[in-house]
Amino acid sequence: MLIIDAHLDLAWNALHNDRDVTRAAHDIRVQENGIQAPNRGLATVGVPDLRRGRVAVVVGTVFARCTGKPAADLDFHTPQHCHAAGRGQLEFYRALDEAGIVRMITTAASLAEHLARWRRQEAEVTAETPVPGLIVSIEGADPLTGPEALNDWHAAGVRLLGLAHYGLCRYAGGTNSKDGLTDRGRRLLKVMAELNMPLDLSHTSDPSFDEAVQSFDGAIFASHNNCRTLVPQQRQFANDQLQTIIDRDGVVGTVFDCWMLKPDWTRQDGNNGVTLDTVADHIDHVCQLAGNSRHAAIGSDLDGGFGQEQSPADLDTIADLQKIGGILDRRGYAGEDIANIMHGNWERLFLRVLP
Repeated sequence: MLIIDAHLDLAWNALHNDRDVTRAAHDIRVQENGIQAPNRGLATVGVPDLRRGRVAVVVGTVFARCTGKPAADLDFHTPQHCHAAGRGQLEFYRALDEAGIVRMITTAASLAEHLARWRRQEAEVTAETPVPGLIVSIEGADPLTGPEALNDWHAAGVRLLGLAHYGLCRYAGGTNSKDGLTDRGRRLLKVMAELNMPLDLSHTSDPSFDEAVQSFDGAIFASHNNCRTLVPQQRQFANDQLQTIIDRDGVVGTVFDCWMLKPDWTRQDGNNGVTLDTVADHIDHVCQLAGNSRHAAIGSDLDGGFGQEQSPADLDTIADLQKIGGILDRRGYAGEDIANIMHGNWERLFLRVLP
C-alpha cells in the first residue's frame, strides 16, 4: 500500500549530521559506526528504504532555530545565521530533485501525477519503483528573517509552514513554553493567508495554538503530533485541540518517537514496551474522536534527533511503516479506512491546499 509520511528531517540530517540519506539505513549505520554525537542514533531512513517501503510522498523539513539559546547545528545566534542554515537545507532538496533522487512537489497537479505514477507501477508491477515525492515544509518559522520573506521561500518551493519548535521562538511560543504568538507571528499568519498556505500546528504552545486557530482562517493540520490523553505532556495535543483540527477538516500525523508514545518514558527505557501497536493506539484515538478515519495519518519524525533505539522495537527502518496496515486490519479497520490513514488523508489535504 502507498504511504505518505508528513514529517522527515532529511536535509537537517544530511547537512548537520553529515548523513548520506541517499543510502539505505543499514549502509548508513555501517558508515556511522563508532560516531558519538548528540541528536544522532541508529539510522532508520534512507531514500532506498522509502522506495522499498512504498513511501510515495514525504514532507521534508527545513529546520533551524533562533531562540537566543544557541546550540551547535540546531539553534543559531542570529536570524541571518538561521536563514542561511535553512536555505542550505532547501537547496539540498533542490539538488536531490535535480539529480532525480527525489521529486519536489509544489502543485496539486504535480502531486496527482506523481501518485498516479506510483499507482501505475503498483498495478503493473513494472521493474522500477518511482522515486519518492517531496513537499518542503519549514518546521518553525525562525529561518524567515521577517514575515514578508515567506514570499521568497514560497517562490522557491516551500509549501507548508509551522510557527515554532521548542521554547519561545521568533514567531510563537513552542513546546514547553507558555508564550503565545509574537507580533511577528501575527503578521506572518496574514502573509500565509495571502499565499493560501496551510498552517502546521505541531510544536505550538497551548496559547499559540489557541490564538492561531482563532485568527487564521486557512487550512490547519498537525504534521507530527500524538495524543495528550495517552501521553500526558504538553508536546501532545489535548482532545479539544485534536477536535479543532478535525472540525476544520485537518489531519494529524502520528509520531514514532518513544517519548511521545509511552508515558513517563526516559532514555534508559530505550524502546522497551513500545511497538507499532503503541503507534496504532494514537491513530485509533484520533479516529475515535472524529468518529471516522479521515483525520489520522502518519508523521513519523523518524531520525528526527533520534534513531532506531528510540523508535518502536518492531521497526527497523522506515520501510516497516507497512506493518501499520496489518495492525489496523487486525483491529477491525476496513480497507478504505486503512488506506485513508496510510496515505489518503494527506493526499486529500495536500490536493486541497497546494496551488
